[in-house]
This record gives sequence, structure tokens and C-alpha cells, in this order.
Amino acid sequence: MLSFLKANARWIAGGFLLTFFSSFGQTFFIGLSGQEIRTRFDLSDGDFGLMYMAATLASALTLPFLGRLVDIMPAHRVVMLIVPPLAAACVLFANAPSFALALLAVYMLRLFGQGMMTHIALTQTGRWFEAARGRATSLIVPGHQAGEALLPIAFVIVSAWLGWQVAWNIAAALLLVIALPVIASLYAREREPEPARPSAGPTRTARDWTRSEVVADPMFYALLTGVLAPAFIGTTIFFHQDYLVNLRGFDPLAFASAFPLMALTTAGFALIAGYCIDRFGAIAMLPYFLIPLAIASAAAALMTQVWSVYVFMCLLGVSYGFSSSLFGALWPEVYGVRHLGSIRSMIVAAMVFGTAIGPGLTGYLIDNGVGLPAQLLWMSGWCIAGCAVMAIAARTLTQRSMQG
Repeated sequence: MLSFLKANARWIAGGFLLTFFSSFGQTFFIGLSGQEIRTRFDLSDGDFGLMYMAATLASALTLPFLGRLVDIMPAHRVVMLIVPPLAAACVLFANAPSFALALLAVYMLRLFGQGMMTHIALTQTGRWFEAARGRATSLIVPGHQAGEALLPIAFVIVSAWLGWQVAWNIAAALLLVIALPVIASLYAREREPEPARPSAGPTRTARDWTRSEVVADPMFYALLTGVLAPAFIGTTIFFHQDYLVNLRGFDPLAFASAFPLMALTTAGFALIAGYCIDRFGAIAMLPYFLIPLAIASAAAALMTQVWSVYVFMCLLGVSYGFSSSLFGALWPEVYGVRHLGSIRSMIVAAMVFGTAIGPGLTGYLIDNGVGLPAQLLWMSGWCIAGCAVMAIAARTLTQRSMQG
């Protein structure tokens, strides 16, 4: 691993920093200023939720078009185009004089932060690595966990000292002074992928499909049934964590204190998944990656003791770790790398759409008498059914890759 890191440090570091700085567009970071935005524009919790959902859905609709840039431009130039608007969004979010401009700021944060920064990192890693695609992906994904661990604490400290608006302006400065020049410099030199060994079986990179071919491929929609589950379920639970805590009578600190455990588990199992993917291939992992999420959803639904929070968060970390590495390596195996940016942008858009719809749909069901525990059991069943669908998809895709 150390020799691999040394030989590929610039590309791994660039991807890690992209996922780290995508935090400024992630739900956990934007939510830190939710109270201030609600107070400034006299919004209820529901109003802010609708605002956030609208902005996220708009970013999901934009991603398939903007994501193509990764296919037609060098990666470092895409970074130079994406980071400045993200920095501008941070400034606008902190200083928006009207609700309309605040909505625009959230849209830009979601599109350029959560969407494009992560999209660039995973697309380029999938394109530049073949023999060690799983390992490379597993090393850049923990940038998300590093952001979750470090940035909220830093934001709270700066906000208490200088105010929340200054904290967002500092975020913009970090993007322009550190993220932009460092990542662009690291990505300025393209990497030539090292082909997988012939003894590894079928090639780990498929022929280059076009986006129109992918849209017409039934396997694409079969894969989406499994790929969308972690984002939908995880976002739903985190969005309704206050409801779940009150329902079970837990101390809110019990839930909050489990986040570091989830982050560590995610990072650890991302590395394990990377090793497994390089050894067996991403397609071979498909039937198994939803099993921890199925157990986690059932545990959250049925277990009422306070220690169940840690069981659930640990299992969720296992699921996130496997799925994050898998999703970075899967698509090149299935659809090639030439049009990977266009293809992944559709997938990312679908996942963003799921994160937008999940809280609203489940909240509607809660308001109409369907409690979250009952919904979680259905989500667990979704994962179990997804395992069966993924097993069929894996067998079909393996046969297709052997036929060339």
C-alpha cells in the first residue's frame, strides 16, 4: 500500500482533497447554518426543507449536462471552472439579501460542491486506474469522512468567535487559496492506467458505451435499484434523527457521539472493499454490498435500547464503506471510461434526486400515520430484494464481459 501511495500520491491526494472540499456543499455542513437562514428569512422548518429540496432537485437536473465536462476537458481545467463558483456560493449563502438569492446559493452549493467535486474525483479515479481501481477509490473516499470529522467543529468555533457569516467567507477563501491551486496542480498531469493482469480473468474495463446506449440498457436500471438505496436510506435517517431520538427516548448526545464510529467504520471498510474489488472485481461484489444496510435498517426499526444506536451506525458505516468504493469502480467495469463523465453524471443526479426525495416522502408518510420504524422495515426489505436483483445483474454482466 505504501509503495502504491508513493507512486500515485498526486492523483490520490487530488481526489482526496476534492471529496474533502465537497463538504461545503454537503447536507451536514449547510445544516449548520439552518437556524440562521430560517431566522433571516422567517422560514419554518418545513419551509426550509422545501427550499433545500427544490435546490437539490434543480442541481440533480443540471448535473447530467455539467458532468459532461469531465469527458471533453482535462481534469485540472474542470477543477478551475468548478471551484470558483463553489466559493462564490459560500459567500452568497452567507450574505444573500433575499430569499431568492439564498435559494440560488443553496443550488450552487449542492451542484458544485456535493455534485461536481465528488463527480470529478470518482470519475477521474475510475478513468486513471484499472488494475488498482478499488484501492485508489478507497483512498479518496475518506475525504468525505475527514470533512465530516473536522469541518463542523471548525465551523462552530469560528462562528462562536467571529460569526457564522465570517465562517462561510473563510470557507470561500480556503477554496480559492488552497483547494483551487493545489488540486489543479495535482491533476495537471494525467495518469496512464496500468492494465489489469491477464490472469485476473475478464477485463476490468468494459468497451466504451455512449450515454444513449446506457440509457437503453436494462442492466443500468437494475443496478440503480441497488445503487440508490444507501443514499436514500442514510439521508432519510439522518434527516429524521430528531424524530427517532424522541421516539426512542434517547439522549441526543447518544446519536451524535456515534458519528465518529460511523466515520471510522466507513473509512476502514472502504479500504477492505478496495482490496476485494481489486482481487475479485466490482461486479462480483454487487450481490453483497446491501446486506449490512438491510441489517442496519432492521436494527434501527426494531431495537429500542440506547446501544442499538451504535450497532446501527456501525453497520451503516460498513455499508457506506463498501458502497463508496464499489460505486467508484463499478461503472468503468460495466460501461468503460471514454464517456464515463457523462454516464456517472446521470448516476450522481439520480442519487442526488434520491437524497432530495427521501426526507420529503418519508416525512409525508410520518405525518399520515406511517411511523419511521415501519418504513425502515420496508427499506430493509428493499435491500434484501436488491441483493437478489444485484445477484442476477452480476451474473448477466459477467457473461456480457466474457463475450466482449
